[in-house]
Amino acid sequence: MLKTVRTMITSLPLVVWPAMAADADTTTGITSIGPALFLFTIAGALLLTLIFRSIANHVVKWITGKIGQARIRSALAKRSPDVLHDFIIPGAYGGLAKIDHAILTSGGILCIQTKHFNGIVFGDEDEAQWTNVDGIRRRRFLNPVIQNEGRARALRQVVPDVPVDNLVIFTGNVEFTSAPPKNVIHVSRLESYVAKHVFGPSKIKDWQAVWLTVNAAVLTDAAARKDFAAQISFG
Repeated sequence: MLKTVRTMITSLPLVVWPAMAADADTTTGITSIGPALFLFTIAGALLLTLIFRSIANHVVKWITGKIGQARIRSALAKRSPDVLHDFIIPGAYGGLAKIDHAILTSGGILCIQTKHFNGIVFGDEDEAQWTNVDGIRRRRFLNPVIQNEGRARALRQVVPDVPVDNLVIFTGNVEFTSAPPKNVIHVSRLESYVAKHVFGPSKIKDWQAVWLTVNAAVLTDAAARKDFAAQISFG
């Protein structure tokens, strides 16, 4: 029987062999393309998912950050009519200082810096950098208390006889691993903090003159913004 099969194969016309080979190549090609196309589709879907998630996270962070800023502005407006937001003044040691918020109260001025974070924040008061852990993300940032002290000094230079205190406000769903410094609070405590805050002694009698002096020192021209942006880039 085996001899008969061999004889039949050997007797096939030569023209049949190329056709059979072509059929075999075609089948092999289709079989190999299938898994490759499937893997490519899966990889593309994963990439699109990661891109969409990254964009969504940035959008959510931007929106919640804006909400936090709006909460700060609303709380400050309830405590005093004399408030400044996002303004530039000459720095205490040269250059320029950009202050997030400043509010005049009956005892002095609060110089406020805001930070928007989610997750856990930890760092000592005198530590140069603090750490934020949000899920799998871990990042270091400048100690906001130290950072804002330079801005408070710039304000003190404008009104030397006025008490100016340093306040850092966090917005977002943030937790501290240990009790933060007394002048570091969450935005939810802002109104009560301003109402209860006690400044050092002062001999100021005309607080409106103080506020006019601060307003006069504010740099509102486009050149100041450009110079500050250059200063930040250089730093």
